[in-house]
Amino acid sequence: MNGRLPIAAGDEGGLWQQIFNFDDYGELLALVHNSLLAGALLGLVGGLVGVFVIMRDLPFAVHGISELSFAGASAALLMGVNIVAGSIVGSLLAAAAIGILGVRARDRNSVIGIIMPFGLGLGVLFLSLYQGRAANKFGILTGQIIAVDTPQMAWLVGTSAVVLIALAIVWRPLTFTSADPEVAEARGVPVRALSLAFMLVLGLAVALCVQIVGALLVLALLVTPAAAAARVTASPVLLPVLSVVFALVSMEGGILLALGSTVPISPYVTTVSFLIYLGCRFVGSRRAARASRTSLPADPRPAARV
Repeated sequence: MNGRLPIAAGDEGGLWQQIFNFDDYGELLALVHNSLLAGALLGLVGGLVGVFVIMRDLPFAVHGISELSFAGASAALLMGVNIVAGSIVGSLLAAAAIGILGVRARDRNSVIGIIMPFGLGLGVLFLSLYQGRAANKFGILTGQIIAVDTPQMAWLVGTSAVVLIALAIVWRPLTFTSADPEVAEARGVPVRALSLAFMLVLGLAVALCVQIVGALLVLALLVTPAAAAARVTASPVLLPVLSVVFALVSMEGGILLALGSTVPISPYVTTVSFLIYLGCRFVGSRRAARASRTSLPADPRPAARV
């Protein structure tokens, strides 16, 4: 939901005025402090969790978990209970299944490929049985940042705190196992336990993001910012910092754009995130090209015989 009524197609002004309307932007901005705070929390959580998603090659898992999160939220909507709680339950069930059954990469991808259509099918079934407002159905898929209320904000703050505390506890060993799992296991680090713990943390993070950007576009928060940061740095300190900054810019920028628009927030978050990635990819490519040029000998031709 974006809080605005769509402008009729016959109105003057063209497509731009049909999408954007900043006439009462100042008044609307004063009403969305919960949304801005929620966006900041999701940017922080998404940026930090996304670092390990990229390091452990789990973007496909994010999408699989989001489908079960969508099913849980749809079931909660149908039963008239808390949607955030339903989304969290669905995410944790999917994360646990992937973490337990998909120890190896090949097994994990097979499990995710099975879970995704099952979760999507359940979600579609529950939404088809729901007889309430169509906007509620649409919001689960595409997000509804402007509609964040105080109870939902409490769930977001509490769940974000759990994710951040868990990451703080396992950050160092999880970084070790993500970078070199064989060596970590040889040194006695509980690789499998850490993998399962991270999958559960990832499940909570996905459930948070689904509430704001929707089940279809959760990758824009949990994958794209970290992938963009990885294009410009390999520093273990700078990588999470840039990932969080990129996620924050995507979220807050998407909120501020959606506030003056008749379009849901999701296209703005994904577009800002994608543009950041393109910029980082360009910078990374230029940097790699310069490094390759400087590493070449000044004159690669063999010296002429005298």
